Amino acid sequence: MKNEKLEIYDKLVAKCPRFERKGKTMHFTSANGHMFSQLNKAGEIGIRFSKEAQEKYLEEFQTTFFRSYGAVMRGYVLIPEHMLDDLDALAHYLDESYDYVMSLEPK
Repeated sequence: MKNEKLEIYDKLVAKCPRFERKGKTMHFTSANGHMFSQLNKAGEIGIRFSKEAQEKYLEEFQTTFFRSYGAVMRGYVLIPEHMLDDLDALAHYLDESYDYVMSLEPK
């Protein structure tokens, strides 16, 4: 099951040529010194958004905040399972997240 989710995550990230997946045990994307997506141990994907986008997507996706290693990841929205069926649409959200972290002060 977990390998299947990693394959989905890799396919999703591959649709976004401006960045690549990082991490051998904890899989994530980062840019400008900020992580902006992650695959947790449970095989769930979280994507980081601006405060305004978070509020919009929590309601639109009918989801909650993303958790990893037992902690709520500030700024991350849990991507519901049903959204993994349309990686092209999901790539749009991942690109939006990349644009968001590129607008932040570099770390």
